Amino acid sequence: MNTVLKSIVIALAGGFAFAGSAQTLPQPYGAVPASSVVLADELYVHRLVVVFSDSPLETSFMRQMEILQPHLLDLQARDVLLVTDTDPQAGSELRKTLHPRGFSLVIMDKDGSVAIRKPLPWDAREISRSIDKFPSRLAEVLERNPAGR
Repeated sequence: MNTVLKSIVIALAGGFAFAGSAQTLPQPYGAVPASSVVLADELYVHRLVVVFSDSPLETSFMRQMEILQPHLLDLQARDVLLVTDTDPQAGSELRKTLHPRGFSLVIMDKDGSVAIRKPLPWDAREISRSIDKFPSRLAEVLERNPAGR
C-alpha cells in the first residue's frame, strides 16, 4: 500500500472510530461500528445511515466517508447515527438484516424501516434533503416550531 493511501486510511479510522455505546452520540460526533449497534435499541431514537463495504480500503467506502465528514453536524441535527460495517465475516445484526452486497449506503428511519438504498456514494446534502422529507422528520420540525418559522 502506498504511503498516501495508508495515511488516508489511518486518518479515516481515527476520525470515525470511538469507544462507547451506540445509545449516546460521541463527542465529537463520528461513526459507530455496526458491531456495537442493536437495532431494537435505536428504534424511535435515531435514524441510521449505514455505510457497508467489504473492506475499509474500498474506494467507494472511503469516498462516502470523505463526503460525510464535513456534514456530521447536519446529520446529528437530524438524529442520525452514522454506522459503518466493513467486515462481512463479522456478521453484524445490520448486515444480517439488510443483506448488502459490496458497497451499499442504507438510510433507515426511526421506525426501523429502510427508506433509501444506494449502490454508490451519495452526496451529504441529498441525504439530508431526503431525511427532511421523511414524515417523522417533518413532524419533528413542526413539533419544535409549531408556527412554521
